[in-house]
Amino acid sequence: MERYLVCITGASGALYSLRLISALAAKGVIIHLTCSSWGARVILEETERPLGYWLGMIRSAGGPDKSPAIVKYHSPDDFSSPIASGSFRLNGTVIVPCSMGTIGSLASGSCANLIHRAGSVALKEGWPFILVPRETPLSLISLKAFVALKEAGAVILPASPSFYSKPESIEQLADTVVNRILDRLGVPDDRAYRWNEAR
Repeated sequence: MERYLVCITGASGALYSLRLISALAAKGVIIHLTCSSWGARVILEETERPLGYWLGMIRSAGGPDKSPAIVKYHSPDDFSSPIASGSFRLNGTVIVPCSMGTIGSLASGSCANLIHRAGSVALKEGWPFILVPRETPLSLISLKAFVALKEAGAVILPASPSFYSKPESIEQLADTVVNRILDRLGVPDDRAYRWNEAR
């Protein structure tokens, strides 16, 4: 069974991570998850519910056969976690939302927590590694960090939602970004709106 890692940092945009986890769960894959303390704080601030509540909802919703979704949580301080090693194979790693502090740490090779370590593992192993920053505007320092990470093999996928599908809710708007993430992971959502697909 395919397994993917989702890392949540303290940038704004908690909805993106929650919608991604839900979309992956619906495909029946194994989801590994780690979340920084500030990531958990942002989820609570932006959704008025803690991460545990949302994980419970996602697990209950289940996979394609309605069996409980498999979401395995790892403490951001636990360097003994399997996701800290390249010998633990993943089909892809996503950091969403990705803070600029995390971008800087990854670009410099610094590993202060499990998210940084998991990112460095994805780079060295060469599997799909997607960074979803939401910051704007961007400083020259941040742009140089993006270039370094792109050259190292990461995909820089800014949380820039599209509007041509005429989304009717904030969830549908967030899904325009989530669907781009799924595309890059190689697990596209058949329900995703495709520009001019009907023409």
